[in-house]
Amino acid sequence: MTRGRRPKVARRQDDATIAVHAGQEPDPTTGAVNAPLYLTSTFRRPDLETDWPWGYARVANPTRSALERSMAALEGGVAARTFASGMAAIAAVFQTLAPGDHLVVSERCYGGTYRFIEGWLRGWGIDVSSVETSDLTQVRDAIRTTTRLIFIETPSNPTLAITDLVGVAEIARSQRVKLAVDNTFMTPCRQRPLALGADLVVHSTTKFLNGHSDGVGGVVVLAGEDDAERLGWMQKSGGAILSPFEAFLVLRGIKTLPLRMERHEANARCLARWLSAHPKVSRVHYPGLRGDPGHRLAKAQMSGFGGVLAFDLGTRARVSRFARRLRLAMLAESLGGVETLVAHPATMTHASLPAAARRRLGIGPGLLRVSVGIEGAEDLLADFDQALRAV
Repeated sequence: MTRGRRPKVARRQDDATIAVHAGQEPDPTTGAVNAPLYLTSTFRRPDLETDWPWGYARVANPTRSALERSMAALEGGVAARTFASGMAAIAAVFQTLAPGDHLVVSERCYGGTYRFIEGWLRGWGIDVSSVETSDLTQVRDAIRTTTRLIFIETPSNPTLAITDLVGVAEIARSQRVKLAVDNTFMTPCRQRPLALGADLVVHSTTKFLNGHSDGVGGVVVLAGEDDAERLGWMQKSGGAILSPFEAFLVLRGIKTLPLRMERHEANARCLARWLSAHPKVSRVHYPGLRGDPGHRLAKAQMSGFGGVLAFDLGTRARVSRFARRLRLAMLAESLGGVETLVAHPATMTHASLPAAARRRLGIGPGLLRVSVGIEGAEDLLADFDQALRAV
C-alpha cells in the first residue's frame, strides 16, 4: 500500500437502492424486472452429476431465495432464512437451544413470543429468565454458564421501551452468548442490529416489510455462516417455510419500504405530538418525543423513530368509546400496513400475558397501540380528534 494513502472502505449503498435491486436482479431468461413467481413443488434435474441448486421446493425456491438475498443485503447479514410467519421465525431461533440451555429474554416481548416460551420452551427443558433488558445490570446478572441466547425486542411491543443494543451485545460477546433481536418495528431502514453486534435479527415480514396487510411471513437474518447453515437445516427439516407467493408479495413491498417508512414516521411524529398535548390522553409512548425515556438512546442507535406509538386513555370504557368512533383508522390486530391500525394490547396482542404482568409492564386496560399509516396527516388528526370527543 502506498505510504500515506488510506485503504478504501466499501461504501454501503443507500437503503432505497438496496431495496429496489438486492435479490431482484432481472430474470436472466426473459429480462423481467421483477423476480418471477415460481409456483412449483419440484424441479427437473439435468442429470445426477450436475450440482443443481433446485430440487424440492421445501428446501429451496427461486422466489424465496430472491427474498432471502434481499433481506441479507438490507440487514447486512451473510444470509437470511424465511419462514411461514413471524412466530415460525422466532420459534426457529429458539429451537437452536437444547434441553438444559438457558435463555435470557426481554420481559417486554410480544405476547406470542411469551406464549411460545411458556407453552413450549419450558416444557422442552429450556431454562428461561425474563428480565428488563433496558437495564443492562439485569441482563448481566441473568447470565449463567448455561446461557446460550439473549433475545430482545427494541423498541418493545407495545410500550416502545428502548434497549441498548451495543451494551447488550458487549455483554453477550464477553460471555460467548448469541444475541438475537426482533427488529420488526424498526425495519433495516431505521435500525440495523447486526451492525451493532447482534448475531441474529428476526422480522415478521407480515408487518412493514410486506407493508400492505396482504401476507403473513417471517425471516431470520444471520451474521455468521454457522447460524445460516443451522437455520437452513431447520427450514428443510421443520418445513415451516414461506410460500413463493408470500415471498413475491414481500419482495414487492420491500421496493417501496424506505419511502413508506419516511411517511409512516412523519405521520407518527405528528400524531404523537398532537396526542401528547391532548387533555384526555394520560401518556404517549413514542421514542421520537424529546420527553420519552428512551429518546436519547433511540437517537444514538436508530436512524429514525418508526411508525408505531402507544397512548393511554385510562380505562377500558374510554377505549371502547374511542374505538367505536374511529372512521379512517381501524381497530385491528397487526401493524405495518399502509393503513392506520389501532390495537388494544390487553385484549389482543398481549392477552396471553397474566394480568399482573401486563400491569407491571404498563399494558393497562386504557392502552392503545397505533400503527400509523401513510394517509394524510391532517386527515388522521381529524379522525382521532372526532373519536376522542366521545371519550
